[in-house]
Amino acid sequence: MLRWLVAFIAAAVLTAFALLLLNGQYRVEGEVLVTLWDDHGIHRGDVLVAGGWLIGMIAVAVLALERPRD
Repeated sequence: MLRWLVAFIAAAVLTAFALLLLNGQYRVEGEVLVTLWDDHGIHRGDVLVAGGWLIGMIAVAVLALERPRD
């Protein structure tokens, strides 16, 4: 049970940080790939953040689903 709680907390923190990065505005966020609204879109840097989030979530899932050693 503790393993699932820790995995949930890690996933929540990882998601919160990714959302903060995606919502921010940076000087080097890259060109706009997809326009969502007049003043916001998906930039090249957002794809990197989403990829890092996905890799992190896969790592959390692997650790949470790993069977305990005898």
